[in-house]
Parts: sequence; C-alpha cells; structure tokens
Amino acid sequence: MRAGAAARWCATIACGAALLLSACSGLPTPLPSHMPAALATDDTAMAQAVAPAAAAHPGQSGIYMLRDGREAFAARAVLANAAERSLDVQYYIWDDDITGTLLFNALEAAAQRGVRVRLLLDDNNTKGLDARLAQLDAHPGIEVRLFNPFMLRSFRPLAYLTDFARLNRRMHNKSFTVDGHATIIGGRNIGDAYFGAAGEVLFADLDVLAVGPVVADVEQDFDQYWNCASSYAVSQIVAASTADSAAEVASASRKLLATPAAQTYVAAIQQSPFIANIRAGKLPFEWAKTQLVSDSPLKGLGKAAPDTRIMPQMRQLIGKPTRQFDLVSPYFVPGDDGTDAFAGMARKGLSVRVLTNSLAATDVAAVHAGYAKRRKALLEGGVQLYELRRTWSQDAERRSGPFGSSASSLHAKTFAVDGDQLFIGSFNFDPRSTLLNTEMGFIIDSPKLAQQLTRQMATGLPNLAYEVKLNKEGKLIWLEHKDGAILQFSDEPDASFWRKLQVTVLSWLPIEWLL
Repeated sequence: MRAGAAARWCATIACGAALLLSACSGLPTPLPSHMPAALATDDTAMAQAVAPAAAAHPGQSGIYMLRDGREAFAARAVLANAAERSLDVQYYIWDDDITGTLLFNALEAAAQRGVRVRLLLDDNNTKGLDARLAQLDAHPGIEVRLFNPFMLRSFRPLAYLTDFARLNRRMHNKSFTVDGHATIIGGRNIGDAYFGAAGEVLFADLDVLAVGPVVADVEQDFDQYWNCASSYAVSQIVAASTADSAAEVASASRKLLATPAAQTYVAAIQQSPFIANIRAGKLPFEWAKTQLVSDSPLKGLGKAAPDTRIMPQMRQLIGKPTRQFDLVSPYFVPGDDGTDAFAGMARKGLSVRVLTNSLAATDVAAVHAGYAKRRKALLEGGVQLYELRRTWSQDAERRSGPFGSSASSLHAKTFAVDGDQLFIGSFNFDPRSTLLNTEMGFIIDSPKLAQQLTRQMATGLPNLAYEVKLNKEGKLIWLEHKDGAILQFSDEPDASFWRKLQVTVLSWLPIEWLL
C-alpha cells in the first residue's frame, strides 16, 4: 500500500502516455520452477526442538507474538541462520536498505551452507533490485521468482496503460518459513521502517512466529503461489548477473553495512533478549488452534472463485461477533457495505472499536480520503473511532505493544472477536485487500491473545490516539489526552493545510475501489 496511491499513478501515466505505446512488450510464458515443492523433513534440529511441545499440544500450533520491530528482525535472522534444509520466503516489499541487505545476505549465506532457498517477491516494489535479485538467482541453491512482473523495468507506472487489469492486482502476502517447521507471518514487509532501524517513518506493526501444524499449511500455500500462473522466473524478466554487476552489488552491500547506522543496529540486535531466549529454548509460546486463511493466487489474475477469497474464509471460521469487535487497520476504507456492517453491529449492542491512522500519521493520503468520508456514518451508528497520533512520549511498555513507538505510522493488521479469537496477517479492511490484492493471515483461537488486544485498546488508546467523536451539533471533533488534560480539535490535528487539501481533492475522485 505504501508504494502506490492511485492518484499519483494516474498523474504519472498521463504525463508519459505517448512514450509507452512503443515501449512495452508482452509477458513470456512462465517457466516452471526447478524447485517446485516444499521440502518436508523431520531430521533437522528445528524439527526436533519443536516435536516434544507439539506432541504435548495435539492439533494446536505454538504462537509467539512479535510486537517489537527489532525483535521481529532478530527472529528472521536467527531462523535464517538456523536453517538446515529450506527457506521459503514471500513478500510484498523488500527494501534495499540496512535490514533488507542483512536479510539478503542471510539468504545467500544459507544457500552457501547447502540450504535450498526460494524467494518470491511481488514485483511492484522491486525497482532498483534487479541486479541484486539476478545475483541471488545465479546461485545454484537459490531461485527467485516475481509475481505479476513489469516488463518495462525503468519507468514502471507507464506499463499500467497497456496492462492495468493485471498490474493493479498485487501479492500482499508475507511469510518466512524455515525447514518446514517454523514460520513468521503478519503485517511486516522487509525494510528498516518495519524493523526499528533508521528512517523518517517507523511502522507500528505486528507479526507472529508459529510452530506446529499450521506451518505445513503455510508451506502448501507458498507452493501454490510459487507455481501459479502469475509467478515468473526472475531470469525471464531481468538481465542475467555478470561478474561486474555482482561486484557492484557486493561493494554496495559492504559500504552500506559499514555505515555507523548499520553498525549500531547490528550491535543492538546482537543484544536482543529474543536471541538468547530462542537459543535457550525459552520462548513462551501460546499453544492454540490456529488456521491459515489465504486468497487463491488466481486472484492475481482476477479469476479466483468468490469462496476462495480470504474474506469468505474468515466469515466461515469466525461467524458473526456477538459481544465485541476490536479492529486495528492502518488502511481502513470500509465503503458502504462495511460501514453498514460495523454500524449494524454497534446498533445491536456490540462494542465495536476501530483504530486506524490519523491524517498526520498515515503514509497514504488517498486511503485516508476513502476512510474520512465514512467517519460520520460510523460514529452515528455507535462505532468508537480512534486515530493514531503521529508522535507521543515513548516508553518501553508502549514500544512493545502493537501500536508502535514515537513518530510511527500504524501498519499492524489485527482484530479480536468476542475476546476469543484473534486475526493477525496482511489483510486491511479496504477494497484492495478484499477484491484486488492477495492476502493471508492466521485465525488464532486464543482467549488469552484476543483479550490482550482488547485490554490494550480499552486502556492504552487515550495515550496514543485521538478519539474521534461527534459534538452536539453533529460535527467531528478529535480529543487528545495530554498531561492530564483533554485537548479538543475541530479539524484534522497535526496535519498541514496542503495535506488536508490533498485529502479533500482525493475524496472527490471515484477511486475508492482502488484503495
């Protein structure tokens, strides 16, 4: 979502239309993978470490919440370094920065040890990575594939003129699976903004590390995407790696990781309590029935049957809330149907709370425009709305929660139902997640984890978010708790005039279906 507001795409496309028509060529026929299926073995150290606890909890999976960004990075780094047989990795965004480089290096190091590595990336955000991906793919133990790739590599937005229907559909799934026995899924992409490293924006996000039977489901789902009609060998799309390009990639990596920012980050990760705990086998897993929900990869071509989409799967597994619905969604665009559904629950007496980004905190103004036009109807229906503030005082307790640290933009996607079930994944409550992008997540039957989110929303939001309400005249107001006082705003707080104007103009455009 971060990489692509529709309004900017449209403006760019209009400027370059005349150049494109002679510049694009069609996609080739996808080549089959030489690593088509997951490796399932029980003789690795990871499998043996998990086996006793899994046997003691039949039918359940072990869940460990990765709330802190640095801990989330450490989890991926430790698992990659521990891999013995396979690494199956699937992401929407992989940035060419400190943490992205460190994890690229970890995949390469694993392959050097004999680990089989499969890397599947959505191609919407790989600009500037062609040489790096080709260099990885050249290793005999690594295969790289791209989902819905762009044949026009240098100025990709122009490709929308001739292939919009396909390129508008993206793979938003995120998973990191090691030896078929441990996986990480959730909202985080790969990049400094997601892992508490350098950058202007730090995303407040949420992942889970899972072991047990649900990992096999993730592997099976990965295989479907890996072998689907939208998945292309990177060698079909980008130029092959050469000695010179590989040397340039290696040099850039060394220079980046030698910077003070990179050295400071690596030192902090090495001191992470998570690393000591996982090596000592002391991670406090919550064992619960956990089910994977995931879109069919055919959704990337607009050919998925309705019952193979993630939303119907969630409805079937969860049913209708009866008491409480707590939602954290950074890109919340409920539309007419969603607004009616949320307000309908509240009118029936359910407690319905929604946390999303304020205008000052969001990284996609177009999405805020889609949400803002629904605020009044939601509030009139009894829905409680909270908008994450851009900044607040930081302490350790808040930093470890799902709502982030100072100068954050909300990116976690999670909800709790009736204090019994918890969803964590990539799905946003917006038209793009519902109809266009492919998504995935876990439904976790754990009152303990579900009630943690419910308590955090009940007690922690006043210190982190504006509460949006209607005054006596029926107009929107924003309430901020600060230093024991309650401040009231009659307009989008902490947002510039130009940002407000941008949202106003975007709200006039018929783009809600793209958001």
